[in-house]
Amino acid sequence: MRVIVVLSRQCLPHVAARNTHGAKTLASGDHSSILAHPWAPEREAWRTWFNATVNAHAFDALTADRLRENGSLKWTAFPDKIGAWVAEMDFPIAPPIAAALHDAVDRSMFGYLPQGLVTGMVEAYAAFAADRFSWNVDPARVRPVSDVLTALEHAITHLSRPGSPIILPTPAYMPFLTRPGGLGRKVIQVPMLRDSRGRYTYDLDALDAAFRAGGDLLVLCNPHNPIGRVLEPDEMLAVAEVVDRHGGRVFSDEIHAPLVYPGHRHVPYASLNETTAGHTLTATSASKAWNLPGLKCAQVVLTNDADVKVWNEVGKRLEEGASTPGVLANRVAYTEGRDWLDDVVAYLHGNVTRLGELLDGTGIGYRAPEGTYLTWLDCRGLDLPDGSTSAAAFFRQHAGVALIDGGLCGETAQGFVRLNAAMPRPLLEQAVGRILESLDH
Repeated sequence: MRVIVVLSRQCLPHVAARNTHGAKTLASGDHSSILAHPWAPEREAWRTWFNATVNAHAFDALTADRLRENGSLKWTAFPDKIGAWVAEMDFPIAPPIAAALHDAVDRSMFGYLPQGLVTGMVEAYAAFAADRFSWNVDPARVRPVSDVLTALEHAITHLSRPGSPIILPTPAYMPFLTRPGGLGRKVIQVPMLRDSRGRYTYDLDALDAAFRAGGDLLVLCNPHNPIGRVLEPDEMLAVAEVVDRHGGRVFSDEIHAPLVYPGHRHVPYASLNETTAGHTLTATSASKAWNLPGLKCAQVVLTNDADVKVWNEVGKRLEEGASTPGVLANRVAYTEGRDWLDDVVAYLHGNVTRLGELLDGTGIGYRAPEGTYLTWLDCRGLDLPDGSTSAAAFFRQHAGVALIDGGLCGETAQGFVRLNAAMPRPLLEQAVGRILESLDH
């Protein structure tokens, strides 16, 4: 019966999307035709309907076989393993987004990106940022790009001093370590400080030394992939003081910003004061929080006149990389996907809490993330039976669980693994059970 609930939930947007009575164009930003369908949930009834499915743990009914059949990279790259590596969720996308995309298919809305759709998306992001983060951004200074890494390349190439090294606090998102090299830049790794409870903070003295060594652009990730920190304003202000002292720049990756757990709040780095706004390029997207990475759309937020001028001269061409369905999906996520987001964050919070219960007393160090669905496990104290130097390789071979090797995240991250907890809870429990069982053999 629970499987039937999941199938019904997935089918509802497909049916709702096929209403054609009184419909208006997608570029206008009006989806009243979809919501008017008699089978589609009305706005007022949306939460009731969602709670009846998701909060009844409909996600729990998704099986590994079903997820493999869906054909995602997460489950097909290592087809006989539990996929807990790449950063995407296993859950079906928000029904309003699915409905909008099906409507786009019916209308053949896959031509070149119309300006009306872009305008709707940037206005939707600005409204979301104001409501969620108390950040008032000018929609005219929000620009579409394909992804966050494209925005990083723009910052490296056009906003940092030519030839200067890139400053990267580690552990870090893996491409941040490799992408600068393709642009002819070296990376100065700045290991973060880790206390006895597993909490990471920035090493301000080491950041200062990196700028003195010639670094010019600091890559900030908040909420932080892979460690799950959500930075406090005072922490960021301390970092900003170091950056400003050296006349440096900041690229702020805030793609996980909507995924923050109770007791924490995301504050955009550029929103802190005029100084941070003046030296920061921010990149974000709905792709992580609403599980849309394959649709290729992100937002660059320009918060100073100089960066706007540079963007208009050399960055505009990057806007062509954002896809029409991606811009549509991002806009609907920010406008109609908030209830879905809130309930999914609650489910994820349950997962990362449950993970702590499962790992307690096992010898695997764990501190629950403050944001993101990525968890950072300290396996350095384990005596791996086969003498393997990589915990990720050991668990993939002996436990059948695919993880990210911490060594890919920085020089000082050997012995850690990154586990993606955005999966059905029974599968998470099964993955941990396999990991622990492999240590007993």
